Amino acid sequence: MKALFDTVSFNCSKIVTKSYSTSFSLATKMLYKSIRQDIYNIYGFVRFADEIVDSFHDYDKEMLFNNFSKDLEDAITHKISLNPILNAFQHTFHNHSIDKNLVDAFMLSMQLDLHKTTYLTQEDFKKYIYGSADVVGLMCLKVFVKGDDLKYDELKDTAMALGSAFQKVNFLRDLKADVEGLNRSYFPNIDLINLDETSKKLIINDIEEDFKKGLSGIKKLPIEAKFGVFMAYRYYSQLLKKLKKTPALHIKNTRIRVSNPKKIELLMRSYVKYQLNLM
Repeated sequence: MKALFDTVSFNCSKIVTKSYSTSFSLATKMLYKSIRQDIYNIYGFVRFADEIVDSFHDYDKEMLFNNFSKDLEDAITHKISLNPILNAFQHTFHNHSIDKNLVDAFMLSMQLDLHKTTYLTQEDFKKYIYGSADVVGLMCLKVFVKGDDLKYDELKDTAMALGSAFQKVNFLRDLKADVEGLNRSYFPNIDLINLDETSKKLIINDIEEDFKKGLSGIKKLPIEAKFGVFMAYRYYSQLLKKLKKTPALHIKNTRIRVSNPKKIELLMRSYVKYQLNLM
């Protein structure tokens, strides 16, 4: 039965989320059950695409990516895929009328990671961020607003800002892996190998502006999504605080993390702030 296969597919997306990101999984659990599975489905799709370009170094990544792209197109066209992750995603794609342009922009940015290693201009950087992060926020927003196009248009810019903030925090946190492991330099006009305090401050100031704009949108989200997204915001804000306190030269030699006990503490504190409307 197709219903049983869909259930298996949904479970796969949930397992992918829990396996690859304890923080995102924790935040997703704070969403209402009515929208939780769709976010797992989106995460599973974007995670698998990202894994191809970032992790499978002993394989023909371009071939794997092209096959994945074809399977994605087939899944969307035929509303089924024997790849359970894509089968789950197409379900969310169709049920929430996700704009195909968002999916295409995401895949384009992932494809760039196969070959492009340096972003020399702000324009190129913004285009990459839009495709790799902003559109993921917009896909999730489509789920959150449940067909309310006016609410979607109202929150679109803030969702993109939050996506940008999360991605830029990831870039700063993963500096060592990106520069040394993948030979990538995302932030334009900044010597990431010899990152200094001035350059670090510029990056952090930019991220803080994105966070400020993103928080204004979180406050206007539907009740089903608000606390879960606020939890993700709090987690990434904590990462940014730790990066802010870490000397610039040390950032490229270590990977800043938030411990599991700290995540639980953040959850409890975030819940109090949420209940008291102190967001």
